[in-house]
Amino acid sequence: MAILQESHRWHVYPPAQTFDPATFFSNLRSRLGKSGCILAGFDFPIGLPYQYAAKTGLNDFLTLLPLLGHAEWSRFYDPAEIPDQISLYRPFYPLKSGNARRSHLEQGLGLSFSQLFRLCEIAHENRRAACPLFWTLGGQQVGKAAIHGWKHLLIPALEQPQLRLKLWPFSGSFSDLCLPGNIIVVETYPAEYYSHLGIFQPGDRMSKRKQSGRKYYTEKLISLSDRLNLDLDPGVISAIQDGFGDFLDSEDRFDALVGLYGMINVVQANHPNGEPVPSRIAKIEGWIFGQAQLER
Repeated sequence: MAILQESHRWHVYPPAQTFDPATFFSNLRSRLGKSGCILAGFDFPIGLPYQYAAKTGLNDFLTLLPLLGHAEWSRFYDPAEIPDQISLYRPFYPLKSGNARRSHLEQGLGLSFSQLFRLCEIAHENRRAACPLFWTLGGQQVGKAAIHGWKHLLIPALEQPQLRLKLWPFSGSFSDLCLPGNIIVVETYPAEYYSHLGIFQPGDRMSKRKQSGRKYYTEKLISLSDRLNLDLDPGVISAIQDGFGDFLDSEDRFDALVGLYGMINVVQANHPNGEPVPSRIAKIEGWIFGQAQLER
């Protein structure tokens, strides 16, 4: 978390674990007050593949969100256990590994695997492709994080008007949403920010999955704080120098800081936020905050 000070510098605090996602935004509001605008970034997909939405007749992600988990969408959040359970209303697959194949998902949804990617997820010159929303296998998969984030974090907050939660770009342009009292939610992707920030360079052989690899980037992360007008809390500096420890979530902690750096880099207008966005993205697919527009 970072807070903009009167000096126009950001004070960056050590990461903290959230135990109750349903109260995350209300606790954040209580801590930060209502005088400023809060920007919250999450590393899971926020939006639906356009081709999938077209088959269901959907044309607005914000309208769909409160319907998920109810009526015909009652099994939406339940990953299919077998291919025969896959449908437009139960699109996540598989529940667990085994004999699962991408072709099962293609057949169940009537779409090719390439049609399951949102535009912001396809590969570009500075980044490999992200994983599509509905495929739940592999180290890169994001489906289960999206299920948890939508169901337990975003929807409960959207049901509380007093929180003034806004999902970018669905709720409007970034400049229009930056009003005192608003909480703006954006989708982030640390892999997108590595090139923006110059953290990883061609030829780097150090892996952020290992503590030694994360320690390798200590100097870059600390030097970036000067460029971005950040005042790092001593606990943050210690975590960087220690390679974020040797824990199961150490890589996640590393990525969380990179995500924060990436967001601040965009807010300070050092990098475009990704607007303007075509209507299909603004209404259905969503976009990664800070990613340049691509042509499909």
